[in-house]
Amino acid sequence: MSQEFLPDDNEFARPNDDSAAESEQDVVCVTVTGSPKGVRETILTLYRLGFAEVGDWSPVQRAANPKQVMSVLIRRRKRKA
Repeated sequence: MSQEFLPDDNEFARPNDDSAAESEQDVVCVTVTGSPKGVRETILTLYRLGFAEVGDWSPVQRAANPKQVMSVLIRRRKRKA
């Protein structure tokens, strides 16, 4: 999944190009799985809490359970020395 992101004000840096060295970053992946309504509401709640922008999440995809969907947020964080 390739997405373009803008940096935000916290210690997590979202990728906007491939120039950042992989060895200098930790990758954190957050997945929300559940009913379509539950996933949308959770993403909106996390946005209201300042955790992530709504547009930072992947498009909703089908999950393994046919009644569920999922969305993924990928964050890259600079490693501290």
